Amino acid sequence: MASTYLQRTLGTPTSSRIWTFSAWIKRSGISSAQHIFSIDNGSARDAFSFDSDNGLRLYFNSSASPYADLSTNRLLRDTSAWYHLVIAVDTTQSTADDRVKLYINGTQYTWDETTIDPALNYDTFNASGNTFRIGRDRTAAAYFDGLMSHVHFCDGTQLAPTVFGSTDSTTGEWKINTSPSFTLGNNGFTILKDGNTITDQSSNSNDFTLGAGTLTKTEDCPSNVFATLNPLAGNCTFSNGNNTWVGTSSGYEHSSATLGASLGKYYWEVKPNGACGAMGITDPTWQFNRRGSIVYASSSQAYIYEGNGYVSHDSYGDIANNYSNYGSSDIIGIALDLDNNKLYFSKNGTYENSGVPTSGSTGTGAISIQAPSTLFTGFYTPLVADLCGSSTGGGDCNFGNGYFGTTAVASAGTNASGIGIFEYDVPTGYTALSTKGLNL
Repeated sequence: MASTYLQRTLGTPTSSRIWTFSAWIKRSGISSAQHIFSIDNGSARDAFSFDSDNGLRLYFNSSASPYADLSTNRLLRDTSAWYHLVIAVDTTQSTADDRVKLYINGTQYTWDETTIDPALNYDTFNASGNTFRIGRDRTAAAYFDGLMSHVHFCDGTQLAPTVFGSTDSTTGEWKINTSPSFTLGNNGFTILKDGNTITDQSSNSNDFTLGAGTLTKTEDCPSNVFATLNPLAGNCTFSNGNNTWVGTSSGYEHSSATLGASLGKYYWEVKPNGACGAMGITDPTWQFNRRGSIVYASSSQAYIYEGNGYVSHDSYGDIANNYSNYGSSDIIGIALDLDNNKLYFSKNGTYENSGVPTSGSTGTGAISIQAPSTLFTGFYTPLVADLCGSSTGGGDCNFGNGYFGTTAVASAGTNASGIGIFEYDVPTGYTALSTKGLNL
């Protein structure tokens, strides 16, 4: 949503003093000002945002007096996680600290950085004729960069987070309530509940419109988190929910993914934007160098398939040199069998070296890899790299969302695990690298 936002014009509110906003959010870009929502009258606004320090901030009509300005030192920088954020407002409360409550994953957090509370009976911008924007500031700036799901607005009630989520009795983790029950009020709505629909999925019919950009559907959701590339573990430029990477001219950049595994069988796809975009698997501590035309790992923890048909590993250099060359029109499939320590690559649905990912311990056509237990971290994670040291190196990953960048797969293949959408058939017994996939 880095250039995307939604909007609707508000009607007469149930209350301009009491309301609740709830959303599940997964960040992509960090360390920049990003608005989650803004409610404005054209010249001033109320807004809830991430500050450039990755803390949360809420302010009411900051350009006039009286106003409110609240922020927290709690930093939200995990790009692999879904956060549940709740802002619960009731300016009729006699205790100032009760007028705006912030909840993160079910826990109330104190506004401990800036604490200018709204005045008693303060009227917010939840008022007729004002514009409610999701994903952008009032002006064309501070776009939210990431994913949103199950966005609710309750007009007239200050709700607890337990309306929208609960603590899992087994794991102790905060989990989503996919069908919360609450009194909507006049301006209340529910959007982005099932897919990317901006039609109000409550009984109110308070539909939003697309203000700008493209709203892309994703399989990644609070109940099944998919791997993405990790901007904290790489030095490329990232976009499209951290599923697209581009190198720079400063060196041979790379990135690993946010999820990894030590057991199981996993499948994902990569569409390079040219021969300079490479892919494979790695221990997350790995670094790489380039020696002539051969890429190699600085320790025995990575396996890389590059555009000239080489597969490299450690100081052994090319452990295979008979794979197909690839370019920007090709899709590379990666099948990782950690039960038998085998790795397979395919090009446009055909496995290299006549590989058979279902051959088990026999490993027909496979690359035999080190057991995860011998690695420093004890697990492998997907790897991408720019092998040219220029902006021509990069590509798009499909970890199961069904997209390469903003382009959907042409015709989804079969998927025995039922998790994720891929261009080509997923081998029997393999699944997407996601939280549900890891728990199969």
